Parts: sequence; C-alpha cells; structure tokens
Amino acid sequence: MIKNSPNSDDHDDLLRLDRQVCFPLYAATNMLQRLYRPLLSPLGLTYSQYLVMLVLWRREPVSVSELCECLHLDIGTLSPLLKRMEQTSFIERARDPTDDRRVLIGVTPYGRALRERALHIPEALARKTGMEHREVEDLRDQAQTLVARLATVFA
Repeated sequence: MIKNSPNSDDHDDLLRLDRQVCFPLYAATNMLQRLYRPLLSPLGLTYSQYLVMLVLWRREPVSVSELCECLHLDIGTLSPLLKRMEQTSFIERARDPTDDRRVLIGVTPYGRALRERALHIPEALARKTGMEHREVEDLRDQAQTLVARLATVFA
C-alpha cells in the first residue's frame, strides 16, 4: 500500500511526478513509439532503425560518429543497431577510403526502396495523435529547442 507523505497534497512539492518536465516527455515518447510500431512493422523497421534511415535518406554516406551525433546516441547503443540493419540489408558499412579509421554508413538499394513506402508515415502518425498541423509544428519546435539546449550540456 502506498502511503501519503506529509507533503503529498502540497502543490509546491517539487518532487511530485506531475511537476517533473522529464515525465511527460518520457511518457509521450513511449506512446509515440507505440503509435509508430504498426506503421513501421510492414517495412520491417523498428523505431530506432527508422530514425537511422531518416538520416541516411537525407544524406549518405554518413560516418558512424556523425550518426551518433545526429541521433544523440552513444556508439555502444548505435553499433548493435547498425549491425542488425546491415544483416537485414537496409544499410551497408564501408571504410572511408580517405581515412581507414572511419566507417561510413550508406543505404542499400533495398533500404532506398523503403523510402517510398515510408512516405505516408508522418501524415499517418499526425492523424493518430489527433493534433492539428500547427500544434505538431509548435511542439516539434519546442522539443528541438530543448534538445539543442540539452546538447550544449553534453558538448
């Protein structure tokens, strides 16, 4: 049984879950990923793989370190993801011809063909949220501002 603390009714309690900025972002991210799942499943992509493909469809080849920076992921998280994507023929990895230390990531023809099949996803997701286009843009802009500010903490 959960007991109420002496400050449980105090609206100024900074440790209340509903007072945290992290929690609604965390919950929204989890729910958005669940909305993405049925949209991405026919493509054979997970949400994380979809993010990688979004970067690569825009520009390729990209070094692993650039991909880490762009997606705000560490190498330990990204490497196994890229390995699985290579095994499923979405991407290919190759050494940079100008610098053997760098690994470049590119899209395979199969991965490139997925782009056409993915074009409906942003609109389908927006419909599922029930938000107006302007609301989605405003929320995205605020989230991007937050990410940019937080990125400076880790720079």
